[in-house]
Amino acid sequence: MKASRIAATGVVAASAVLVLSGPAFAHVSVQPEGTAAKGGYATVNFKVPNERDKASTTKLEINFPADHPLASVMPQPVDGWNVKVTKSKLDKPLELHGEKINEAVTKVTWTADGKGIQPGFFQKFPLSIGALPEDADELVFKAIQTYSNDEVVRWIETQEKGEEEPETPAPVLALSAATDDHHGSAASDDDADAEKADDAKAAASTTEAAATDSSDTTARVLGVVGIVVGVAGVAFGVLAGRRRSNA
Repeated sequence: MKASRIAATGVVAASAVLVLSGPAFAHVSVQPEGTAAKGGYATVNFKVPNERDKASTTKLEINFPADHPLASVMPQPVDGWNVKVTKSKLDKPLELHGEKINEAVTKVTWTADGKGIQPGFFQKFPLSIGALPEDADELVFKAIQTYSNDEVVRWIETQEKGEEEPETPAPVLALSAATDDHHGSAASDDDADAEKADDAKAAASTTEAAATDSSDTTARVLGVVGIVVGVAGVAFGVLAGRRRSNA
């Protein structure tokens, strides 16, 4: 009886190990470099893993949300890939820096001109996007991944609150609170002025310290010279006295 219990326990433990050590399937995701603040601009990376053992990823399509169109989308070159930016006319024009924008990017497509993403590897596809909406907490993109064997995986399912993650979730970009600097990476003029002031203070302190060190060094040298002169004078007086005594 005890042996059977031990055996059963061993089977359960082995099953648990198999479950815990099973493969964790990745999916297409999007993350900002730094922050993606509402109303600002951001550089984001679409991370694409290859989940097949015998096929390479040769194409990626990213569809942009129609409810929050983005007027500015610029891709960064990726070695081994050609990129195409598709724009469409807007039903309702956007206003950007005081100008009306009648079209926005609806899709960006990367196509491999070589081997693509090999099995066991992933690739990042960077984009500079903006201006980000101020009335949304996140942006949902729909991604379509194509393999060299013509298999197509559609990462387009949305995550519903309180429910488990879908099998093929769409990439979601979380937006942070708005900042005064809508371009994100650039420092404000006040910060720049403060930095310059700090640099000036540091330079002045360094100069003052150097002057102080120089004065201290000069004082030490003069002191040593004075001591030597004094000793020489005493020695001269002693010798002169001895000469007079002998005379």
